[in-house]
Amino acid sequence: MHQIRNLYALFVVYAAIYAAISVYPQEALAQVHGSNLPDSPSASQLERHRNDPGAEREVSWRSLPKDFLHDQKEIWTFPIQLGKGRHWAPTLAISALTGGLIVADPHAMPYFESHARNLDDINDVFDPLITTGEVIALPLSLMVAGYARHDTYQVSTALLAVEAYADSAVVDLGIKAVTRRKRPSDVLPGGSYHDTFFAGGKSPFKGSSFPSGHAASVFSVATVVASRYQHHKWVPWLTYGFATAITLSRVTTRAHFPSDVFLGAALGYTITRYQVLRPRSGDIQP
Repeated sequence: MHQIRNLYALFVVYAAIYAAISVYPQEALAQVHGSNLPDSPSASQLERHRNDPGAEREVSWRSLPKDFLHDQKEIWTFPIQLGKGRHWAPTLAISALTGGLIVADPHAMPYFESHARNLDDINDVFDPLITTGEVIALPLSLMVAGYARHDTYQVSTALLAVEAYADSAVVDLGIKAVTRRKRPSDVLPGGSYHDTFFAGGKSPFKGSSFPSGHAASVFSVATVVASRYQHHKWVPWLTYGFATAITLSRVTTRAHFPSDVFLGAALGYTITRYQVLRPRSGDIQP
């Protein structure tokens, strides 16, 4: 019964996202039909999305490995940009909020521990394996639909989501390997949630909580879709709402601390918005 309910919830979310992507506002359609567009469907799609962030990114299966390596170089050399006096404001803001949440974590988690039974029905919908499948299924379904509809813009969106997912996953695992934070579920009932850093398992895949890989991955995928279809009124609301629900479920299930999911979400969003979707040399300008 729980699995059927999970699949039904997934179907509702995807149906809503596809409905929002497929239905164009009347004003946008009028502008497209009223302009002298080329006959190429891909050119028409690009014209429709020309004002959306990331619309000018050119990506293909062939360029994906090179793009990924380029992203990783830029991400891991980010401290050089800070040394040049750039990007200090957002970096300090994210760092301060993460630090504040780390201080608050030991006081917040006992609430979720004591109310775990009240949240059982909600948590069943957000089973870790189900949510991982949902995150992966979104770009996969976009890609299948894009090839079926001969929509190159939609296929490119799916490829960018794959790129963003991979970028955020590498950064997430790198931080996990260093911090080795205990998960809340590793703390015995009634135990202390203090001193959780550098106390978890050695594997960043299972034994490390900080930051949340689920939050990073779902926000990276959501940011690609929301940005590339920004002019569709409900797409950003649906995708970010979907990402927020999955992210919060990692706290209610005691898989992560609030600071874990905040930093994961921040990483997924910033890596995608300011690296993956940033125009590259050679991209065709709309």
